[in-house]
Amino acid sequence: MIQSGVTRPRADARRNRAVVLQAARFAFEEQGLGVPLGEIARRAGVGAGTVYRHFPSKEALFKATIVERIELFTDTARDLAETPDPGAVFFRFLSSVVRLASRNKALCDALEAAGAGRFEPSPGVGQDFDDALEVLLGRAQEAGAVRRDVGIADLRALLVGCLSMERARVATGAESGEQGRMTALMCDALRPPHAVTKLPVEPMKRNEPRCGTCGAAIAAARTGRPPRYCGGACRQKAHRTRGRTPQT
Repeated sequence: MIQSGVTRPRADARRNRAVVLQAARFAFEEQGLGVPLGEIARRAGVGAGTVYRHFPSKEALFKATIVERIELFTDTARDLAETPDPGAVFFRFLSSVVRLASRNKALCDALEAAGAGRFEPSPGVGQDFDDALEVLLGRAQEAGAVRRDVGIADLRALLVGCLSMERARVATGAESGEQGRMTALMCDALRPPHAVTKLPVEPMKRNEPRCGTCGAAIAAARTGRPPRYCGGACRQKAHRTRGRTPQT
């Protein structure tokens, strides 16, 4: 009977910890570090005291939810370290990190804070990710696919900035399978000058005005006639084109 009585509280404690972690994972994914601890307790269906018994602070709980995600990125990078075509592998991995993390505010917050030296998910986890990413970067540079003057600090800064912009894009309801313009710009910034790619075209919104020359989206006029061109250069180009068109 004593053994059974001891086992039951331990089982309940494990269950409560798992429930709190699951609730925290979803809450942090949606709201990042700003989510109140009381909100996590409410989602888990437990009291705040139960949360504190398992995790002494919100930061400790945040770290517990984020470590496995960063470790997964690290393991993937290590698995790709010896694959052929290191340039293509590097850019695919970078794009995948942005695509997955931009839909997870917890990951965005963690990578941004870690890059600024304000956060370490667990001893060695952040450094392991940097080391694995640096291997992919070095192989891509040796293959001539990435410019030589880029270091891991540059790459982390670009990654964090791109995540922030792509997350804002996700919030507007962009298609999940479509690479964002910011990701394409980041990748092109890393390529040698002769290897830049064409930017993906933003999907046109219904009734959104577009430049008659280059097709770029333009802000709708508040008053008067709707604009036809995005700026003076496109307006002049359109006028020159009309001037060269033979009159019939």
